[in-house]
Amino acid sequence: MNKKWLALVAACSLFLGAGGTYAGMKWKESNSKDNPIEEKQSTNKSSVVSGNLEKIEQAYQLIQKSYVKKVDHEQLVQGAIQGMIGTLKDPYSVYMDAATAERFNDSLDSSFDGIGAQVTIEEGKLIIVAPIKNTPAEKAGLKPRDQILKIDGESVEGLDLYEATTKIRGEKGTVVKLEILRKGASKPFAVEITREEVPVVTVFADMKKNGDKKIGYIEITSFAEGTAREFTSELNRLEKEGMAGLIIDVRGNPGGMLSSVEEILQQLVTNKKPYVQIEERSGKKNPYFSGLEERKAYPITVLIDEGSASASEILAGALKEAEGYDLVGTKSFGKGTVQQAIPLEDGSNIKLTMFKWLTPDGNWIHEKGIAPTIEVEQPEYFHAHSLTVEKELARDMNSEEVKIAQELLTGLGYGPGRTDGYFDGQTERAVRAFQSIEKVPVTGKIDQKTAEKLEEAVIKEIQDERNDLQLQVALKSMK
Repeated sequence: MNKKWLALVAACSLFLGAGGTYAGMKWKESNSKDNPIEEKQSTNKSSVVSGNLEKIEQAYQLIQKSYVKKVDHEQLVQGAIQGMIGTLKDPYSVYMDAATAERFNDSLDSSFDGIGAQVTIEEGKLIIVAPIKNTPAEKAGLKPRDQILKIDGESVEGLDLYEATTKIRGEKGTVVKLEILRKGASKPFAVEITREEVPVVTVFADMKKNGDKKIGYIEITSFAEGTAREFTSELNRLEKEGMAGLIIDVRGNPGGMLSSVEEILQQLVTNKKPYVQIEERSGKKNPYFSGLEERKAYPITVLIDEGSASASEILAGALKEAEGYDLVGTKSFGKGTVQQAIPLEDGSNIKLTMFKWLTPDGNWIHEKGIAPTIEVEQPEYFHAHSLTVEKELARDMNSEEVKIAQELLTGLGYGPGRTDGYFDGQTERAVRAFQSIEKVPVTGKIDQKTAEKLEEAVIKEIQDERNDLQLQVALKSMK
């Protein structure tokens, strides 16, 4: 057997069979010498694996010697690994070659160049989990659950997750063009995004008011290496300032490191229930408890939405089930698995799903999400599609673009009277009123300038926290 192939098989076997650690949790294989039946089964499995590897070697040699064109050795090896992982049909288990693994590790640093959006693959579709706060992706209007159809004019069909993210990321100042299909829209739209340096700042805190009460507010945009430390610092500051309640906002938070959310929960969840349970492939459940004996003296509410995934759901599930705190917003994303990235000796790695995680009450929320205790939908214009005007919109036209414009006008309070896509007299009057207020030529027609002004006005409204219904309900529901 080829020496490089042997080395690769050895590295994979070491990864798949040897002990390791993840987020402070140790696991190891059982000692077969203590059980002769297990030893015999292990021997039988080894012979089967050995036989199958000989089959792989035969296929490898056949292609190398007889295929009509010369094939690169590395291409075959990587294809074999990707093929094995592909049969798992798990979007979170991926193989990264050395170059991709290096880029993946770079993304864990304090900053990276890109658009700032977390993506995943669901049933073969490239889906945005959430745009990161204050990044080009958020400013361009990308939303959780948007589907990416094309990157720079090329279809994403057949790309794995890291091939797709590599195409999206790039040098600061360069432009990437995405074709997006949004839920509820009849056709896709294009958006051009200029890549920027995306700082990995994950915690934003503020003191808000509910009547005469001070309510602490901490937004966590992802769970990175320094997130727990930042959270603790801000929590201590807000407590010293005399907050009477705390809102933790993980809307649009795609998750991150398990150890990071653990450190935060150990400060908020008492030891009466586990804050999370990790289930091994054998079915064994390992509960994890904090050392906290008394809960905080103030109530806590968590804001969630469809962009809250993974570690965000661990936090939300723990505070809901272990402490009975309210969750405000909409149902979360639904990712209930834990991955571990294992480096291979050539610099590549395999990020493999190894465990399930369960809530304190033992619920597996994978592909289901966590339901809020207080369901609150944002105003419709929070979910409005991007308005692209290639041809001026005018009276008696009927199109998807007119429908989007009507939704934006409705959200801004201009009352077009309908949102079915037909440009009638009332819609024209609403456009004229908007143009007059925004000091653009009053034509009653929607050209590119008017469309840009509409989007700018809506973004301004969305950024005004008085229009954030979920936040306002969370503030008023503080008990």
